[in-house]
Amino acid sequence: MSDLVARTGRHQQRYEQGYRLIAGCIPFRFRDMEQNGGDTSEKIIEVLMINSTSGPGLLFPKGGWENDETVKEAAVREAIEEAGVRGDLVHFLGYYPLKSKTLQDEFSPEGLCRAAMFALFVKEELDCWPEQSRRKRSWLTIPEAIECCRHPWMRKALEEGFLKWHEGGMVSTINNDDE
Repeated sequence: MSDLVARTGRHQQRYEQGYRLIAGCIPFRFRDMEQNGGDTSEKIIEVLMINSTSGPGLLFPKGGWENDETVKEAAVREAIEEAGVRGDLVHFLGYYPLKSKTLQDEFSPEGLCRAAMFALFVKEELDCWPEQSRRKRSWLTIPEAIECCRHPWMRKALEEGFLKWHEGGMVSTINNDDE
């Protein structure tokens, strides 16, 4: 059982101009892929997705940004709670608006949310984490992740945020020698 406990409830949630503020991340790692029968090796990038608890498809860890934390702290917390990973936030990917059917409340009656998404370089996968009984982790290549993404806004964060950053050579600046 995990000593960590997931935060629940809405009493500490942040709102701005009718939007519930969300923080999340796209966890990633590098994996060696052998080529030519093992003669050469190439590093490929994989992203971590988790199952949705409310239907088919996969998600990136995300959740409410609370009043007692920074947006970065919220993103790191969500990665631990939902996906059981720790690492370093290495790049801000952008803000992504979404409309939620399940997150409607008095402060956001239409369920409007704005998600701040980050790239999180995974350094540790936890054996126990708060939502492990409800969540399954899946490491996927970027094309696989695009195909499995449940929400269009998450696909956009992956394609227009993460992938553009990755293709721009920024990921290569991360020191991944301590894997």
